[in-house]
Parts: sequence; C-alpha cells; structure tokens
Amino acid sequence: MDNISTSDIVIINGNSHPDLANMVAERMGLKNGGCSVFHKSNRETIVEISDSVRGKDIYIIQTGTKDANNNIMELLIMAYACKTSSARSIVGVIPYLPYSKQCKMRKRGCIVSKLLAKMMCTSGLTHIITMDLHQKEIQGFFDIPVDNLRASPFLLQYIQESIPDYRNSVIVARNPGVAKKANSYAERLRLGLAVIHGEQKEAESDEVDGRYSPPPTSAYSNLLGNSVEMCLPAMPSSSNRQRTTSVSVGVPEHICKVKPPLTIVGDVNGRIAIMVDDLIDDVQAFVAAAEMLKENGACKIYVLATHGLLSSDAPRLLDESPIDEIVVTNTIPHEIQKLQCHKIKTIDISILIAEAIRRIHNKESMSYLFRNVTLED
Repeated sequence: MDNISTSDIVIINGNSHPDLANMVAERMGLKNGGCSVFHKSNRETIVEISDSVRGKDIYIIQTGTKDANNNIMELLIMAYACKTSSARSIVGVIPYLPYSKQCKMRKRGCIVSKLLAKMMCTSGLTHIITMDLHQKEIQGFFDIPVDNLRASPFLLQYIQESIPDYRNSVIVARNPGVAKKANSYAERLRLGLAVIHGEQKEAESDEVDGRYSPPPTSAYSNLLGNSVEMCLPAMPSSSNRQRTTSVSVGVPEHICKVKPPLTIVGDVNGRIAIMVDDLIDDVQAFVAAAEMLKENGACKIYVLATHGLLSSDAPRLLDESPIDEIVVTNTIPHEIQKLQCHKIKTIDISILIAEAIRRIHNKESMSYLFRNVTLED
C-alpha cells in the first residue's frame, strides 16, 4: 500500500485473528502495534498497550469467532484503553460482527446486536469497518459511522476463475431468505437461479415469535368480546354497514404455517449447483440442501460464503456430504477446520480491509469499494 502516513496510525489486534491483522499491517507497510491481551487465572481480560497512542488514529482488528464473548470483551477493553490514553480516533475493524444474527426480536428476548452496538459506541469506538452484515439494517443500531464492506467481488472472481465450465452453473438459494443474494450473483454471472423451499427451510421469518401467542380461552374470549363491544363506537349508517365486515366474538385464532415437502424451484439437472450465503456455521441445512440437489441431478455442488464459522462437527459433516467444495474468506480463522476437511478453501480479503483503512485514514471516498454493488449483495 502507498500514500499513507505512518507517523500517526497504529494497528493493534486482540487474540481473535492475529494472522489477519499481520497480513493487513504488512499490506499497508506498517508494523503491528505493541498490544498484549491476555487472561488472568480468574478469566478477567487484561490489555497492555506498550506504544504511545496519544493523538493517533487507532485501528483495532478483532473479528468474531466461536469464542464470541471473549472477543467482544477484548475489543471493548482495547477501545476503552485507547480512549483513556487520548487517542484521536478509534476504528474497530470487525470483519465478522458477533451476534449479528440476533438482530430481530425473538419471543420475549431482546435484540442483542443493538445492545452490542451501544456497548461499542460507549467504549470509545468512533468508526466501524465490518463485512457482509447478516442484515444491512444493523448499521442503524450504531451511533457512529459503519462501513459494511462486501466480499462478493472476491467470490464472483473465484467462480469465474476456479470453477471449470461455470457457464453450466446455476446459483442456488438454500431457502427463500437467501434468494435476494443468490439473485444478485445470478444476475452478475448471467446464470440461472434455483430456490430450495419446503420443510427444511430455516428462514428467520418462520421462527416462533412470542407475539404469535395462542388466543385466550373461550370463556375469556367471550368476556373480552363483551368488553370490546361495550367500547365500540356508534354503529355506522345503513349504507356504511353494508361495507363493514365483522368477525366472530373474540380474537381470531392465528393459523399455523404448514410447510410443503422439500422442493426445488428451478432446474439443476446436469448443472453445477453453487449455493451462496453470508455465513456457514451449523451445516446441517447445507448438507440437506446438497442431498436434495444431488437427488435432482446436480453434477457438482459448491458452497460459497463470506464467513466460515464452522462450529461443532461441521468439518466432519461437510466431508461426508455430497458437497464438492466449500469456499469461505478469512474473516474468521478456520485453519483447524481445514485440516479436518480437505474440501474447505480460503479466499484472502486482507487487501480489501487494508484499502478501506487507507482510504479512511487519508479521508478519501469509500464509494470506490462499493462500485457496482447492489443492496442485495
């Protein structure tokens, strides 16, 4: 990297992904700052910054892993340590934002990503750089600027250069919730689109929500209906009454969803199926989708995603599945998983993060990094 002043910029990192931090610093021609993060015997997090950060721009590279809670606490403590040491600005570089899937109200829980955003803002962070948020609306939870980078150009390039005969491919959405992203890939590559729909679907809109509580008992419904009738306004005129529809006494019962059998909307017979998503964590849904694609005649199956969390026994399940190749970026460390499953390939996105840091530090426009990128990516 060039055109960057090294006198007032410091890059530090926690324990989540030191390899990525070193690659970013190397691409920028900088030395990783002296920051030590360790845990005491009682599991408290200790941060020691050896270099001066007074009046400097600090970039903290800390991603989310399977140890998400420790990753978050390390980031917050590092940010607060820089804040109390009079740093000029503190930018959190978080390639994978933990708890990003908990961005909607579930039953009687809470929106955890909103809580996390408030904690980050309070700790002293003045800017956030992240990549492929689970929902782009998460940016609105922060009171500071958020740059949501896209990994799709790297994945599209991989499809064009590393998948033989990719013109015979079809982009597959493993559930309707991923259809927008899949459609964006299909349009850019000028390929067909297929959507898997049915009982294996795990779209977040179908999760049980506490707001869909069952209606009250019949006795209480009658009482409630009588109360509502007492509070109703005067009856409309005869002409308006003919256009007014009333329901039975009480609250109408909520009709339960009945999912159809697992089906594929689109033709995959004799084609290369490429499933795209933002995160691969628990892989049972991907394996079930791959088996369905194989039964319908797909000759090869690829899975492409930005974040490869690959929790639990994901490597074993992927290795035993019909999936031929799993391609993820290095936003999350997964070297151990690669040793357990030879099908996992990695794309390096450190150059994108380094360029984003350079542009922010030099106060240049970030629009270049988002050129030709649609909202659905």
